[in-house]
Amino acid sequence: MAALAGDVARYWLAEHPAMVGFRWSPSVGLWFSTWASLLCFLAAYVALCLSLDALLAALRRKRPLPLGPLPSAHALLMATVSAAIFTGTILSAVAEIRDTRWSWRGRSRTTPLRWLLCFPPGTRSSGRVFFWSYAYYLSRYLHAARGLFAVLRRRRGASARVFAHAAAVAMAFLWLEFSQSFQVLAILASTLSHAVAFGFRFWVGAGLPVARAARSAPVALACQTGLLGCNLACHAGVAWMHFGGAVAGGCSGIGAWVFNTLLNAALLWVFLHCYGKRGGCDNDDGGNKEL
Repeated sequence: MAALAGDVARYWLAEHPAMVGFRWSPSVGLWFSTWASLLCFLAAYVALCLSLDALLAALRRKRPLPLGPLPSAHALLMATVSAAIFTGTILSAVAEIRDTRWSWRGRSRTTPLRWLLCFPPGTRSSGRVFFWSYAYYLSRYLHAARGLFAVLRRRRGASARVFAHAAAVAMAFLWLEFSQSFQVLAILASTLSHAVAFGFRFWVGAGLPVARAARSAPVALACQTGLLGCNLACHAGVAWMHFGGAVAGGCSGIGAWVFNTLLNAALLWVFLHCYGKRGGCDNDDGGNKEL
């Protein structure tokens, strides 16, 4: 029974024809796959959030707007989606490594870890792992709702969060558009941390057993710190492989990687802004920081 369940999971999460035959291209009608749709969303999202923030400030409203169970429901949805993407990405990465190892001949000392950090030049955004990269990209639009929640609930540092969520959407787009290296490990780290943090947020927000006692546990902080550490290690690995000559021919999408590095530096600033000073950024439930 367990073997059958594993086979079913592998088929639906890694071997389905829609995943194996996936190709990132605006011409195939994928949602938000063009530069125009990305830029329009980012402009509208930032304008909406900043306008609402300015309006609430002008009305001198300091108390948060009641959102009811919406933040908890959103946290549950994000935890579920993140867990699905994490599982699908792992299974797909294993399948891609199995199917493409023959093509590594000629690349000096290529290993699965080096493939995960450094795609060969000329890699196209197609196949299983890029299907899940696209799913992750779409989930960033869903995740961006946290910035709107922060504005409506009058959280300190709300503007910084809005820009952080906008940057996350842009980064995920660049990963697909330029077949950027290291994205598989970045997706795994991000979705794992989000599955844990948002699952915990839902648990606390829904008032499930022992939630009150665990309310002040620094789960979101631990997840965010681990995610930043993983991203830093991945960036260092890509830099060593591409610029240090550790991999013949360099890595795919290095131009996007440079821009990605700058965006990650900006996200690090947001993190330090929120956590570096006492009471810098409140969260939705009063105990854990916003993720």
